[in-house]
Amino acid sequence: MAQQDATPENMTMMQGFEWYVPADQKHWKRLKDHIPQLKVWGIDNIWIPPGCKSSSKEGNGYDIYDLYDIGEFDQKGTVGTKWGTRGELEELCKVANDCGVGIYWDAVLNHRFGADHKEKCQAIEVDNEDRNKTVSDQYEIDAWVRYDFSGRKGKYSKQRYHWYHFSGVDYNASNGKKAVYVILGEKSDGLWADVPDVDDEKGNYDYLMGSDLDYDHPEVQADVLAWGTWIAQTLPLKGMRFDAIKHFSAEFLQRFVKQMDESYGSGWFFVGEFWKDSLEDMNNYLDRMEEKFSLFDAPLVHNFSALSQTESADMRKVFDGTLVQCRPVNAVTLVMNHDTQPYQALEAPISDWFKPLAYALILLRGEGYPCIWYGDLYGIQGEHPFPPSCGGVLPHLALARKLYAYGKQADYFDYATCLGWIRYGTHDRPAGMAVVLSNAGAGTKRMHVGEIHAGERWTDVLGWSEGEVVIDQDGFGEFTCGKCSVSVWCDDIEKILVERGWEMSSHSHLHCRFIVFGPVFIIRNNGSLTFHRFGFQFAPVGDDMLVVREQKRRHNKTGIRTAQSQDFMDARVFGNCPVRHDTVKRHLTENVG
Repeated sequence: MAQQDATPENMTMMQGFEWYVPADQKHWKRLKDHIPQLKVWGIDNIWIPPGCKSSSKEGNGYDIYDLYDIGEFDQKGTVGTKWGTRGELEELCKVANDCGVGIYWDAVLNHRFGADHKEKCQAIEVDNEDRNKTVSDQYEIDAWVRYDFSGRKGKYSKQRYHWYHFSGVDYNASNGKKAVYVILGEKSDGLWADVPDVDDEKGNYDYLMGSDLDYDHPEVQADVLAWGTWIAQTLPLKGMRFDAIKHFSAEFLQRFVKQMDESYGSGWFFVGEFWKDSLEDMNNYLDRMEEKFSLFDAPLVHNFSALSQTESADMRKVFDGTLVQCRPVNAVTLVMNHDTQPYQALEAPISDWFKPLAYALILLRGEGYPCIWYGDLYGIQGEHPFPPSCGGVLPHLALARKLYAYGKQADYFDYATCLGWIRYGTHDRPAGMAVVLSNAGAGTKRMHVGEIHAGERWTDVLGWSEGEVVIDQDGFGEFTCGKCSVSVWCDDIEKILVERGWEMSSHSHLHCRFIVFGPVFIIRNNGSLTFHRFGFQFAPVGDDMLVVREQKRRHNKTGIRTAQSQDFMDARVFGNCPVRHDTVKRHLTENVG
């Protein structure tokens, strides 16, 4: 029999910021400190915030000033960006690379903010709701469109920007009038980029904000393509997220992605923000970009928001009209982001009780590439702060994806307010998993997990449903969840780890913590020690294998027991000699609980 290929490991992305992160220039350090723990929880790639210089030191990067300043030059009143300095960014990337976590750059290519000087140019006002409709004659305006980047002194790029590099602005300094102005430059027709090269919302959605770059101009194209080469050579990135792609040339972006892909390898990942509740338009865009490109599933977020507003809504419709339903390979699934969070322009409210259900639906199913949001994991700051969501179990859900969400999927979508599904596992990841969720009363699903699991005792890894489910001789189990809740049922982890011969790269950092959820298992294999139960950490101790199970103990929904890494590093005292059960148990009792 031919040897079967290893099952690819499930990948999970995290958006590494929320809108109201403090403007203290310490976020690169924060993320660096979080990375070892995030790796432990099953996060493989982090989409970091825009790292280029903003128009102010408080700017989040979407008000971009200079592509080539990533916290290195004294411009706009600061050397560092809101997030930190170039050196701190490089250190973040190094730690991520050492831990096996990829970094995705947030590329803001549509516009510029914070011009250094005004220039006079010819323009026409257009209607804000129909950008193809002119509402004035041509006349001269005074626009903030000259970008000198004098603090950089020509380093990395000598390109300067003038009025003829832009297609539109929203302010005339000569009379103080705010409106949408088409700059009459060197384009053949003097209007916006053509549809469908940009989106047709508002007639033509070329203009979004700031000084809108004109991608018909060869100098703009050349400078941005050169920047792509520069940023890829400067930082060890694994992909890019492109901001506001509805508003600039799809033809140019396709060229940019092709250049990056050919120059830096097929391992790069590319995803665009095409935020529109229109599956047809999203499909049309993807057809132009070809298979290398993904989009965030905006329709799915809108579905989550709508379903969460009313208990007992029909959950069977959750994937209707979504990208993940029709093009799962191109779909990045998410629950919330910096634009849809509370008090933002695209706010899509999702009730707190619904968020664990939503995350289970993106993390534990086979379709899509899920993205966890920083604000749900660590909370939201600012004038209207919010605590972390999901009752503290979001790390459990992420790790359950990493360990158990493999193989064929069987859906039990037979009841409007209670959904269930099974993951059957694969030849080398055979554990399997059962998920039940309800947006009404407590739910029960009799589901078939396979005769191979007969006699096994499955438990809820979230700890929200008590007791065990014993799989009967026909491979069925009665799986439950609470009211407006979700439960994730899995087999005994000790057996799984022994059968799989657990292996993991040993990347330990002294500033990280290790996390213990529920029963603890220790695997010593290939020179690493793993503390394991829906959360783990590791340190070198020897070559022999050790499996120890601690007695079961309950935790509350946010109960994360932690110890400093120097505590668990003391496990080195075990050496290569036989380890007694009571020695390990005493170590856990002293250092964990």
